[in-house]
Amino acid sequence: VQLQAFGGGLVQAGGSLRLSCTASGGTFGSYVMGWFRQAPGKERNFVAAISRGGGNTGYGDSVKGRFTISRDNAKNTVYLQMNSLKPEDTAVYYCAADEYRDTYSARSGGMDYWGKGTQVTVSS
Repeated sequence: VQLQAFGGGLVQAGGSLRLSCTASGGTFGSYVMGWFRQAPGKERNFVAAISRGGGNTGYGDSVKGRFTISRDNAKNTVYLQMNSLKPEDTAVYYCAADEYRDTYSARSGGMDYWGKGTQVTVSS
């Protein structure tokens, strides 16, 4: 499975961005999808995950209530809507896929497939 993330950029604090991640080479609907982020000098952290059918989601504590993950299996795409952005949200954001995990175990970051990241920068 090849994953490609899009939609990063520079935004002011309080603003919004929507990231997209398109998958190819696999059966998209058979994968749990997740978003992770890594700030400079820091470990990669879990942001959000969504189940295969889209009915279950999970979020990291720092983004709960501000970010929303969704997916369109017909378009092989997962989205991350980011609202009320803060400077501490600045990071490279990665999408990931896993055939066997669920939205809870995805938090560990041990996903099978990873895309190249997209930079999100939030200015104060």
